[in-house]
Amino acid sequence: MKKKTTRTRPDVSIIYEDNHLLVIDKPSGVLSQEDHTGDPDILTLCKQYIKKEYNKPGNVWLGLVHRLDRPVSGLMVLAKTSKAASRLSEEVRKNKMDKTYWALVYGMTPMEADLKHYLEKDRRSNSVKAYTSKKGKSKEARLSFKTIKQSKDYSIVEIDLETGRPHQIRVQLEKIGHPIFGDYKYAEENSGPGKNMALRAMKLSFKHPTIDKVMNFEVKPPKQQPWDLFDY
Repeated sequence: MKKKTTRTRPDVSIIYEDNHLLVIDKPSGVLSQEDHTGDPDILTLCKQYIKKEYNKPGNVWLGLVHRLDRPVSGLMVLAKTSKAASRLSEEVRKNKMDKTYWALVYGMTPMEADLKHYLEKDRRSNSVKAYTSKKGKSKEARLSFKTIKQSKDYSIVEIDLETGRPHQIRVQLEKIGHPIFGDYKYAEENSGPGKNMALRAMKLSFKHPTIDKVMNFEVKPPKQQPWDLFDY
């Protein structure tokens, strides 16, 4: 069965859709929401899809309840109704929306680890610094990971976030000496913004906003560099 997509430029895979929800697989390099660059963003692309697919007149309403950084790929849920947006946003606020990430990083990581740092964002440079103890306006950041696959040069880790700070995974992994492949902001490599960063939202779980059911979604690693360094 052919996968459904938004049929936009760029094209976006649709994982699930009903009257209240739209779950998509965000490509790496696409914004979650419009910014000053005017580059394509998920919210606008999905609105274009709904308008065309259902022949909607006027402006299409679609709610963004969480985001992925531009270089990050993977699962996102958008709300097609205000009721769904309100209830899903509440899940996000209460940290009840479960998101699991995979990252392909440099070096051989420990088999399991719990990380705790204090992160401080510099809005002027849109970058984050990690400290081992509380400093200034820094906020506590926690995550745990386990190693899924490993070679002498790279590891794939599965990450469960306990807090949701900006750039958290990227900064914390770099802080322990395992920066993410292709992360031009935090990895010490001449990768440049055009290189795909190997951080992907692989699993997403949340309670449906209108029915008493937990929705679970999962995607696979993309068949492209650097994920193709390993077999799955």
